[in-house]
Amino acid sequence: MEIEDSGFIFSDDTQKIDPVAVHHYLSNQSYWAENIPLDVVKKSIENSLCFGIYKDTKQIGFARWITDKATFAYLADVYVDEIYRGQGLSKKLMSLMLFHKDLQGLRRYMLATQDAHGLYAQFGFKSIDHPDRLMAVVIKDAYKEL
Repeated sequence: MEIEDSGFIFSDDTQKIDPVAVHHYLSNQSYWAENIPLDVVKKSIENSLCFGIYKDTKQIGFARWITDKATFAYLADVYVDEIYRGQGLSKKLMSLMLFHKDLQGLRRYMLATQDAHGLYAQFGFKSIDHPDRLMAVVIKDAYKEL
């Protein structure tokens, strides 16, 4: 799946992904993956359904779905470089991803966000009805000192 819109390319072609650019953003600018090692980023890309946003072949956005492609998908590592924000690129990316053939007919789509509730609500995401049913093991500072 590849679409060009207003000079930007949106693609699910993992060969186009620049793992160094994704790593740089995640390890240095994200609040959720600070200090993540490059080899972990590469492994996550290899094992996920990934999407990139490109401007003149430069990676300027990214998102990945952790999914079994049958029942469940979890959206992670979504970003658009700061200088390209405010142009509707996140909305366009969400629209394209949710129509992807591997994300159809699932019974649950999930994500976690600190600050983008408004964006995701536009695509049907809402707070969990029974958050008391969810559990997690969280390793704080998992990438510190690796």
